[in-house]
Amino acid sequence: MKVSDYIVEYLISNNVKNVFGYPGGMITHLMGSLYSKKTKITTHLSYHEQGAAFAACGYAQATGTVAIAYATSGPGATNLITGICNAYYDSIPVIFITGQVNTFESKGDMKIRQRGFQETNIVDMTKKITKMSVYIDSPDEIKYYLEKAFYLATSGRKGPILLDIPMNILKAEIEPDKLLDFKTIEENTSSVNFGLIKEKICKAKRPVILLGNGIKIANEVNLVRNILDKSSIPVVSSMLAKDVYPNRKLYYGFIGAYGDRTANFIVDKCDLLISIGSRLDVRQVGAERKNFAPKAEIIRVDIDKDELSYIVHNDEIQVNTCISEFLNNLMEIFNTIKLDCFSWINVCNEIRAKLRSIDVELNSNSIMKSISESIPDNSIIVTDVGQNQVWTAQSFSLKNNQQILFSGGHGAMGYSLPAAIGSFIGTRKKIFSINGDGGFQMNIQELQMISREKIPIKIIVFNNYTLGMIRHFQE
Repeated sequence: MKVSDYIVEYLISNNVKNVFGYPGGMITHLMGSLYSKKTKITTHLSYHEQGAAFAACGYAQATGTVAIAYATSGPGATNLITGICNAYYDSIPVIFITGQVNTFESKGDMKIRQRGFQETNIVDMTKKITKMSVYIDSPDEIKYYLEKAFYLATSGRKGPILLDIPMNILKAEIEPDKLLDFKTIEENTSSVNFGLIKEKICKAKRPVILLGNGIKIANEVNLVRNILDKSSIPVVSSMLAKDVYPNRKLYYGFIGAYGDRTANFIVDKCDLLISIGSRLDVRQVGAERKNFAPKAEIIRVDIDKDELSYIVHNDEIQVNTCISEFLNNLMEIFNTIKLDCFSWINVCNEIRAKLRSIDVELNSNSIMKSISESIPDNSIIVTDVGQNQVWTAQSFSLKNNQQILFSGGHGAMGYSLPAAIGSFIGTRKKIFSINGDGGFQMNIQELQMISREKIPIKIIVFNNYTLGMIRHFQE
């Protein structure tokens, strides 16, 4: 069996129904194998490799499943890098497959810059922005690395994988039954003192729960909603988690530099902050981290122990575990205690009422609010990066079962249009792509993909004839 055929069969066996890519010389065998199985797996060709990478990110965000994107060697592979960064910083499970020059053309350890045409060492370029980036130089390794790629992309803190495969490896013959298997890695999980967490919750007079994007990544939105509906604790979120618990009386908005002042004031006054799956980065907590929630004890829940090394308070309680385990135990805690937050909730409501009375609504925010009122339930909204993203986060009024997808940590302009394509292909829901005129132009070529595949996306462009956020910053 040819290696490229084996890859496609493996994807199909793992319930992959769609892949995104752009053609090129070194990836032609994979393209041919995909075409031969077109009744079982569909290839969606973009008009730029970055478009394919972002479409895969949007697909994975919207569906919660692994997405696949491919490109050829050299410029094809390097054009994926922005999308790889986006997947890495926002913990999106995407497997990127790049073609590479034949092993006998590779420069290897030679001191020359390049030997094969379009030869580029994409593996070393992407090692710091992937969970695994590997050069496959033997046909017999293909099963091992495919299994490892799917495992790593979806386990622990999710993220991207890059498999770089030379053309002569892709066309090589293998005996599938004799291939090496990948042995699943046993993950170390730290013990969690839920008795201490229960004690802190019972003792608190002004508790707040902070919802982070990790909840969406873990596909635990419904569980969180069930827990919070039974509790009486005020809730805030990160910007990326704005759609986790919307339209509830005890949700007070998202925190941070562009966030709701109500949410920021409430966090400033709380005496216990439980952060679930949020990185608590500079945009959220400020440069002087100790000044964030200064009166509060902080409980931080994160699956990535390295994120917890970036301390907010020296005495914070760190919980290095998966969100599902923490939430199930939190549910048990709330089932056994009754909290009296009545006076604290009145304070939170008073803060919200006073701030709303002096709010000045900008035209752009007013327009965004009006747009949101026209967007139906059960739809997906994909923003670009810039002021349009901030206006969406601040003023979009969410309805039932609506999702908002962002390019968060990487903040990549040009994200919305291709990510909206991937979102539609993955879910077939109603999709709304919100853009500024600057970001829209960055991947405007993907309008041709929308036209070719007849994808029913509504596109909204805020055109102020400038890069509005940059102009604002300069002024």
